[in-house]
Amino acid sequence: MEELLVTEGRALKHVQVREYVRSLVSGAAPGSPAPSERELVQRFGVARMTVRQAMDALVVEGLLERIPGRGTFVARPRRVASRLTSYTEEMQRRGLLAESQTLLARREQAGPGVARALNLTEGDAVIHWRRLRRADGIPMCIEDAYLNEILIPGFLQAGMPTSLYEALDARGLRPTWAEDSITADVATEEEAGLLETETGAAVLRHSRRAVAEEKVVEVSRSVYRADRFTMWVQLGEEG
Repeated sequence: MEELLVTEGRALKHVQVREYVRSLVSGAAPGSPAPSERELVQRFGVARMTVRQAMDALVVEGLLERIPGRGTFVARPRRVASRLTSYTEEMQRRGLLAESQTLLARREQAGPGVARALNLTEGDAVIHWRRLRRADGIPMCIEDAYLNEILIPGFLQAGMPTSLYEALDARGLRPTWAEDSITADVATEEEAGLLETETGAAVLRHSRRAVAEEKVVEVSRSVYRADRFTMWVQLGEEG
């Protein structure tokens, strides 16, 4: 098979490995063996951790599956849960134009709740990024994201990115899975002012703990206008 490599100079090594493996196994019969980690380490001259990151991404995506004691193989087709998306990607999926306004971006000391969620010690440095998110020009949600500063040095100094997940992806830290919780509530006076709704109006509170390579990279708390946003969840049974 002709070797297909990602040739973009800026492409991260794990992305090159991931796309190479994808090119080899796409269309292959379920149960076909994937390239071994040793083979990929030798071919690309990278660390085993880099190869594992690439393979993990394809396992999470559902293209590959690991069978303990045997190896990694092309996965059988299955229904997958909703893809982990950023706000911008989710709005694009709904056919809406996403816009963001930074309300606050600064270095803070982690409080007890944020520290526990990010697996840090209370008082450790975190980046707090608060944004008002719009869709087609109408306020949709207020999002407070807390990031582990140690994992993303120079983040504030580089200027705030358009997309947090794209910025994390460029550092090899795009979340591959997350724990989400959603609760119904009413808007406070401050929230109502930003969301251009009434105090006491129905809102959805969405909390996320996002993980990449077993590192918690983001904890966020968002408040959505319930009259503008519907949460979609895909469910299925494997087997």
